[in-house]
Amino acid sequence: MEALSPLEQALHAARALVLADLMAGRVAEADVVSMVEESVAQRRWWVEQWPEGVGYVAGLVAQDVQDALLERYGRWPLCPVCGSGDPHSLDVEPELGPDPHWVCHKAGVRVARVGTLGAAGGATSS
Repeated sequence: MEALSPLEQALHAARALVLADLMAGRVAEADVVSMVEESVAQRRWWVEQWPEGVGYVAGLVAQDVQDALLERYGRWPLCPVCGSGDPHSLDVEPELGPDPHWVCHKAGVRVARVGTLGAAGGATSS
């Protein structure tokens, strides 16, 4: 069995992390999983063009899926920290960097690493 390249390892990890967050929010329907696959395919090309960006793939896939969900269904993931006021989504930080986290800018807190929203207690869509 052939070992996976660092690029393929990063893409598989990004897919798994984003799917875990989608499953935590109970939004991992077939069409949403297709959004993840589309993002992974696009990011494969992106990293082939810029190999130094391999460490940024998880955050970029999370952002891609978040943007696609917003266009089609609404905000995701909703902030589990702020209990009052208008529902708002979390953001990925850093936007282009390693170790991406879901962040609530309203409360000014890191909520969870990408892939661990289930442990943070909230990842629903509006």
